[in-house]
Amino acid sequence: MLCPKHPQESLLPGQLTEGLKSHSCPICNGSWVAADDYQTWQSTQADPSMRVSNLQVPINHGGDYQPSRYDNRAGLCPSCGFYLVRGRINLQKVSFFIERCPGCKGTWYDDGEWALLNELGLSAYVPVLFTDEWQNYVRSAEAEFRERIATAEKLGPEIAEKLFDLAKLLEQHPNGDFGVAYLMRRFEK
Repeated sequence: MLCPKHPQESLLPGQLTEGLKSHSCPICNGSWVAADDYQTWQSTQADPSMRVSNLQVPINHGGDYQPSRYDNRAGLCPSCGFYLVRGRINLQKVSFFIERCPGCKGTWYDDGEWALLNELGLSAYVPVLFTDEWQNYVRSAEAEFRERIATAEKLGPEIAEKLFDLAKLLEQHPNGDFGVAYLMRRFEK
């Protein structure tokens, strides 16, 4: 098997983490994980009842992660030769791509990406990151995050936090719409 980012370099067998077989590039430190190996590892890690809406969207992650300099380089699957499909992971300060083969479903992680996915609690749910449901969920979470930032900038952090708490209370109350209507009437005057 050859490295997707350095096609002249052979991948060396190893483990990405305990119990997860991988093949790594000695030049770029990227790692290839076959779909079967990932599924075997995932079966011992993932909560089968977990839904996309329960996963944490990492947009406000404040870590010092710097994407690999090879992150934007297209690659071919080391197993079957298809071009790898890229899945974007957006963080507040940085975004990066993980790659997956549309044929064999193996995944490529540039140096540091697996560790960050693990830190974010997403490593056991990698296939989900390539679904439309996840991408839509992330877009919605990003829009909500930006709205909260804008609200705090306009109202100040103290009032904004009280507003967020009130919104949460009203959302959970069976007659919360009555409270929203009351506030709207107050501002129509």
